[in-house]
Parts: sequence; structure tokens; C-alpha cells
Amino acid sequence: MASSEEIALFQLEEVFSATLARIDSLILQPLLSEVEPESSSDPRGREFLQLLHRLHECTQHLWEVTDQSLHSLQRRVQNPSCSLKTLLLLGQPDQIQKAHREYIESYTNCIVVPAFQRVIKRRSEYWRGQRNALRQILAGGNAEGSLGTMLAQALHQPLAQHVQQYLILLLRLRERLEEEHSSQEMVMKAISLFGDLQSFMSQALDQAVATQGLWDTLSSRLRDTLCTPGHRLLLDSQDVPVTVAPLRAERGLLFDDTLVLLQGHNVCTFDLKLVWVESGQKECVCHIVTPEEVFSLCARDPKNLAIWRRKMTLAVCQALRGNKDFPMLGTGLDPDGPLDSRQATYTFQQEGRLCQATYEGDWFRGKPHGKGTLKWPDGRNFVGGFHQGLEQGFGIHLLPRGPEDQFDCYKCHWRKGHMCGYGMCEYATGDIYKGYFQVGLRHGFGVLDSVPQAFRYTGHWEKGQRSGFGVQDDNDRGERYIGMWQADQRHGPGIVISQAGICYQGTFQQDKMAGPGICLTEDGSLYEGTVTNDLIPMGKGKVTFPNGFVLEGWFGSWTGKGLPIQGVLDTASFPLDSSSTWKRQLSVGAFPKENHWQGVFEPFWAFVHEGCPGELQEALLGFYIQRSKGLQKSQENLCCLRSHQKGHPDDMKEILEDVLRHREPEALQPFLREVKRIQRGSPGKRPEWEGKRSHWICEQPWCFHLGNGNNLEGSKPVLSNSQHPLGKLLQTLLLTFQATYTGIGASKHLQALAKDQVKQHARDLWAAYRALLRVALDHKGQTLKEEDEETRNLQVHGVMLPAILSSFYSELSTLYLLLHEREDSLYQQGLTSLSLLPDATLLNYLWPLKDIKLTSNRRSPLVTGTCFLAASQSLQKILTTVDPQEKLEVLEKTYEEIEAAVTRIMGYKYKLSTDDLLPLLIYVVSRARIQHLGAEIHLIRDLMDSRHLGGLYDFLLTTLESCYRHIQKEDLKSHSLSISGTLGRSGSLALSS
Repeated sequence: MASSEEIALFQLEEVFSATLARIDSLILQPLLSEVEPESSSDPRGREFLQLLHRLHECTQHLWEVTDQSLHSLQRRVQNPSCSLKTLLLLGQPDQIQKAHREYIESYTNCIVVPAFQRVIKRRSEYWRGQRNALRQILAGGNAEGSLGTMLAQALHQPLAQHVQQYLILLLRLRERLEEEHSSQEMVMKAISLFGDLQSFMSQALDQAVATQGLWDTLSSRLRDTLCTPGHRLLLDSQDVPVTVAPLRAERGLLFDDTLVLLQGHNVCTFDLKLVWVESGQKECVCHIVTPEEVFSLCARDPKNLAIWRRKMTLAVCQALRGNKDFPMLGTGLDPDGPLDSRQATYTFQQEGRLCQATYEGDWFRGKPHGKGTLKWPDGRNFVGGFHQGLEQGFGIHLLPRGPEDQFDCYKCHWRKGHMCGYGMCEYATGDIYKGYFQVGLRHGFGVLDSVPQAFRYTGHWEKGQRSGFGVQDDNDRGERYIGMWQADQRHGPGIVISQAGICYQGTFQQDKMAGPGICLTEDGSLYEGTVTNDLIPMGKGKVTFPNGFVLEGWFGSWTGKGLPIQGVLDTASFPLDSSSTWKRQLSVGAFPKENHWQGVFEPFWAFVHEGCPGELQEALLGFYIQRSKGLQKSQENLCCLRSHQKGHPDDMKEILEDVLRHREPEALQPFLREVKRIQRGSPGKRPEWEGKRSHWICEQPWCFHLGNGNNLEGSKPVLSNSQHPLGKLLQTLLLTFQATYTGIGASKHLQALAKDQVKQHARDLWAAYRALLRVALDHKGQTLKEEDEETRNLQVHGVMLPAILSSFYSELSTLYLLLHEREDSLYQQGLTSLSLLPDATLLNYLWPLKDIKLTSNRRSPLVTGTCFLAASQSLQKILTTVDPQEKLEVLEKTYEEIEAAVTRIMGYKYKLSTDDLLPLLIYVVSRARIQHLGAEIHLIRDLMDSRHLGGLYDFLLTTLESCYRHIQKEDLKSHSLSISGTLGRSGSLALSS
């Protein structure tokens, strides 16, 4: 049998359901019918209609839930064997509580406006006639007062009484149940929930009544501005006195979602999601921080200020959670108060660069701080990082240009609100810039590709203009300019190279050629004088032709019939050496190589000067991101997602640790690059006859590496890693090198300039490595020992130059090939002549040991065996490496193979003299058939370590060079061979058949 409490609950739900039915028919339906005809034209009427519709919906929902509870109780009364869990009131009390909360919130919204009083005024006679019906609904409660009061009570009082009866009956039910009953916990949960609901209803009604009473104290203008259904008044400075400084507000109102300051008819509202309450130095002062205002609340009585601080803190926490605190304001409050870091949306109003801009993202104490998005009404957008209200870190900025969906897109790093660091910009015109910025302008090294003007500039910028050393390709004119710039104009020493192969070197002023210069043509002709912008001689000048003739005089303007000249042609001049005219070089001494690309290093030195902070690492090294054209199609796709290259280090600390870990040569050597070493019988053993001036160089090449310990698997040399500072520098230097010496710039007249630049790059990169090492040691409290000039040169030529040469080798070797093209052509003809001779015949001609007759028995193993064949194969390996040191080691290995072959013939250890080595080397070279040997010899000579001068390597290279010149002069006539040459101090050699 069901308990008396369960029967009472059933009767309670039955009465409450009937009450809700009467409320719907007697109150809500008439209210809706009165408001609907007037709502179409009256904005306030439309608002009332929406509120009443919402109240009606909540009433219907509460009615449905009450009926569900009623039916569950009816089943329990009729069938007591059913478990108490089947009661909706106990099994799902959250559902009933939610329906009551929704109803009370919609009801209090109507109280705040106030909607009921205004509706009753329109049909007061009708509602006077409904007074008795209202009294019936309020039976057992206060049925006195005005019609508006009775109407409000009729919609609230039954609900409050119903919840109170819930608690009474549930408490009785708990007392009836035994302590160990399985439903005891369930009943206690329901009692707790409905107790909270009762407290919530009481607080909600009090706040609504207080808010409604506020409107009577305000002017109609202020009332219209502030009167919204969602406002709930928490504090009024007229009740709890405080003053506001320095804004001097007459009155302060704290609502549950905003703080309002009144000054006459002016209203300042502050969203509580963006209000920070901070303690002041004085007991009676606290500071209020908002996105655009910072002010203080002051009170004579510290208790009043404490009340304001407490209520504001509770209200801010509630606003940040997004839901009203339940059951009371401050429930579940974090002991530490609201967080300083938040996420919110705000539109700036005050004058300034952010005026009318809407920011959505992270905040910290009143300032955008973290990740966020700025949008202006005119279409400007920024998404990225912020620090204390200013753009900081990586960000993407769109500027609208011209037609719809046409934007300038800036993807770069920002610092203190300006673009600063590496960036990539794509303009609406089609131009693309990749490089560095400072204070929002192009500054430092950068590359600009201009589509409309058809040019590409690679070089330095200053305050948004081309300034310093740079290279520009003018595709329309078919020219490349290499030289100095100032204020976006060519200014200072420079070189112009045309597609026709003409090279001009001179001085420029304000983008025009100024004064005399020199012009070199492909055939070796030299012009000295003034020229036009089209590189045509104009004015006084002198032409020196390859055959030595000299034409000096005045050159007139170009006409369709030719170039008029008044001058003297000197045909009696001493004939010039064709090789010297062919190899004339430009820019030697025109501008110091040390100043060519220092702008590439400026961001690095600034980074090092600040101690290599990790937060600036990406600003230096750059980033990887989708192309901006995809972003320009829609602003809504704007994003700041970047990815890093495979092998990207976690942070700068790891890079510095790695540099420090591999500082010793033996630890660094295995990691720079993979090198196939040439095996020797005694590696590291110094040749007995090496010259006194030579120095022994460490066998293994030195290196940097980005890895962990000695684990080589998956490791990547740092000079090959563009996400390492040194790798980024090398990558940028390679870009400048290719911009200068490829395409039109592949001119033999620039070979000396290119060679000097590669050497300078090695010195600069070594200095950069030392700077990183110094910072790494500084972090450990250690100092880096200074190195002297001799040690520096040793490391540059023995360590850094071999490490970077492979990056520049393709372009550099091309210039050497062009410069020595004629010599190599003659050398190739000589090889062709020598290849016509059988091996035995050629070796018999060249055999230098006159005291030993080369019989057929001795000749056969030399020719058909592995003696000189092994030497030829060894020499061919000179083309398999780019390192001058390794090329010299190949040459040494070839010498050892030749000497070993002669030793086997002689039967004892035999040391070859200069006179003996040269003819045998000629044979080996003729059979190895090394292509472009002249270019190889000069490249080795130019880039080899100067410490080898006078030593073994210098001797072997000199011998190879002499061999090369002998083969150039070789001529086969009637099966006779004549070779002559000199080796300077080494002696002379003359062989004939």
C-alpha cells in the first residue's frame, strides 16, 4: 500500500496541474490576444509579445512535466509494488527542476520590463472583471493589491507554494523510510535539488523586483536605454555609496552582466566578461580595468567597498561561465576569483587605430593578449598573436584593395604592433615580397617579384625602399643590375649585364649612369668611356679590340645606319695576350666584398645580440604556410596555422645545447656531411718529402649537426636545415648567389667576384657559428676563448669552406667553365690527338727513365695491368667531389699509384723526381680524359687552403697544371710527338720521338 506522503504528493501534482490549466486559460491566453494586434507597429509591443510567448511556452512545458510526474505517482498509488525510482519526482528530479527554472526566468523577465502592468493598462476594465478569477488562483495566498500586483502574484505564488509543499512532503517521506532503505539517497538528492530551487526562485524574484523598481528612479531616456528583460540589478551606488574616479560618474549600477556608470544623460556600459577588479594600494580604493577605460571605485566606508568588490567579483565569474549561478549568485565560485586570462569579443569605440574594430580572442587584464582576430568595418582583418594589446608574433593581415575579394595579404611576424621580422606578402597587383620587415616597412634582406613591372629584386631594403647592395632583373629590357641602391634608385658602383653578353661596370647616380665606365663584350673587346642606358658608346671613349687595335675618339648617337665615330684607330699597338683579354674580370675593387650581403646577417646578429630568445626564433627563420591566394578568396578562411619542416627543432634551447655538445672537432666531424673518404695505406702518415711550408690537415671534415648525441639515424646536418640559424643563413646566401650568377648573370667576367663572395660567405658563416657557440656558453656561465687570425683562417678554409662549397658549386663551376672555355677546348683537341696513339706507343714516347730500357716484357704489365690503369681511375675521381681538399687528396692518391707502378717495374722503392713524374702524369691524364681540366685546376688553386702553398699539394697541382698546358700544345704529325714545357724552379723537360 502506498504511503500517505505518496498519496499527498499525487494530490499535490493533481492540484498544481489544474492550476496551470487555469493560469493558461484565464491569464496567458488573454494577455497574448491583447498584445498581438498592437505588436506589428510598436517595437515595445513586439518585445512584450516575445516575452509572453516565451512565458507561455515555459508554462506549457511545466504543465507537461507536471502531468508526467502525476502519472508516475498515480501508477505508484495504484500499484505499490512499483519501485520509488519510477517516480519522476525522485528518479528524474533534474527534469522537474529545469522546467521550474525556465518558467521562473521567463516570468522574472516579464517582471523586469514590466510587461504585466503595461498590458493591464490597455484593458483595465477586462481585468477588473477577472479579479475574482485571480483570487481563486491565489486561494490561500495574498489576494489583495492592485490588478498588476495580483496578476504577477497569480503567475508566481502557486509555483512557490508548490515547491514548498514538495519539500515538506519529501522530508516526511525521508523520515518514514528506514535509514538503510535503497531509496534514501534518491530522496535526499531530490530534497537538495528542490531546496536549491526554492532559494533560486526567491533570489530571482528579489532581483527582478529590485530591477523593476530601478526604472522609476531614472529618466525616460535612461530607462529606454537600460531597460532590457535580461538585466538584473545587483548593486546601486545610491544604496551602497561609492564614487568613481577619474570618470566622475554620478551613479554606478551593477547588473548581473554589465557595469553601468551614469553621468547626466550619458551612459557608459562595461561588459562584465571584460572587467577586471584589482585591489588598490589604499583600503578604500579598488581599480576597475576594461578594454578602453581604467578607473577606480572609492568609498569612505571600507565595508561598502568590500560589498562592491565582492558583488562585482561574483558577477564577473557568473558572466564568464555564461549561465546564471544556481542556486545563488556566487555558487561554485573559484577561490582565486575570476581568471586574468579570458576569451571574449569586443568592439572598440574610442578614436585610434582600433576604432570600430571588433576583436575576438584571448584577453589579459583588459588587453588583447594571446591568439585573436581583429576585423574592421572597411574589410581589414588581422588574425594572429597579441601581447598587451599590440600585435605580436606571427600574424596574417588583409588589406582590401579595389574590387571585392582583392586584398594585400601580409603573412609575417609582428612586434609591438608593427611587422618586424620575416614575412611573406602577396599584393593585389600580383607582386610578391619575401623578406624582413622593421616597423611595418621592408627592411633588411628581401626578394620582390613584380608582375606588372616584370622585374625581380633580390637585395637589401631600408625603410621600405631598395637601399644597399642588390640584384635586379629587368625582364622587359633583358638586363641584370648588380650593385648599390639608394632610395629605390641605382646609386653608386654597379654592373649591368645584358642578354647580348655585354657587361658594363660604372657609377650610377639617381638611377642613371654617371661618368665613364667600362664595357666588356663576349669576344673580349674592352670599351672605356661613357655609354647610354642601352649600353651604346656615347661621347668620349676608347675601344681596345682583342687583336690589340685601339680606337679612341668621340662616339655619336646611334642611327639606323650605324654609330658615327670621330677618332684615331691605332693598329701599331703591341698585340695583346688573347687569354688575358678573354679573362678580363669586373668589380674587382669596385665595392668591397665584405659589404655585399651583410644585410642577410643583420637579423641574425640582432637575434644573437638579444641572446637567441625562443620567441623570436620563427621571426628569424621563417615559417611554412599555405599560399596567400587561397586566403584571399574569403576572409572567413583566414587562419594562422603553420607547419614546420621535418626535423625542425623543438626550440632554440635545443639548438644551442646541440651546438655546445658538438663543439669539439672530433665530435663535430662526423655530422656535417656524408663523405666517401679515399683510403690510403697509412692514413694520417705524413709523406717524407712534403715541403716544409705545408701543413698537415685533419683527415675528417669538420661539421655541425642537429641531433642527439652520436645517433646518426634520422639526423640532418645543420647547414642543410633551413630551420637552423646557420642553415637559414646558407639558404639565403645561396638564393643571392643564384640571383646574381645564373641566367643572364652567368658571365665569365664575374668569376672573380663569385669566387670572392664564396670565400667571404665562409668567413661570415664561421663568425655566425662562433656567435651561437658564445651564446650557448653564456647560458652556461662560461666564456668563449677568442681566436687569432691564423686560427680563424685555418677553420674557415679547413672547416667552413668545404662545408658550404657544395651549395654554390653548380653556379661557381659554370663560371669557371665559361672563363676557361678556350683553354679547355685546346686541351680537348690535345687529348683527341693523344688518344690516336696506342697505349704502348704513347708510353714508349713518354717513358722518362733513360737508364732502364722499356722492353716489351716491362711494357705489357704497365699497359694491360692495373698499374697506370689504377692511376687513371684514381684521377677520374677528381670530378666526384666538390671539396678542393679532397680533390688534392685524389691527386696525391694518383701520384702514389704512379710511383707504385714504377716501383714494381724497378723492383725496389723508387722516388719519382719532377722530370720523371711529368711525362708519366701526361700519360695518365690522357687516358683518364678529364673533361674541363683547366676549370678544375683553377678552381682548386683559387679555393685551396693557402697553407698548402709550397707543400706536396702545391707541387702536385703545379705538375698537373704543367701537364695540362703540354697537352694543350700537343700536335700529332707523322706519328711524332713533341712536348716541351717548363716548371720554373723545378727544372725543364724536352722529349721527342
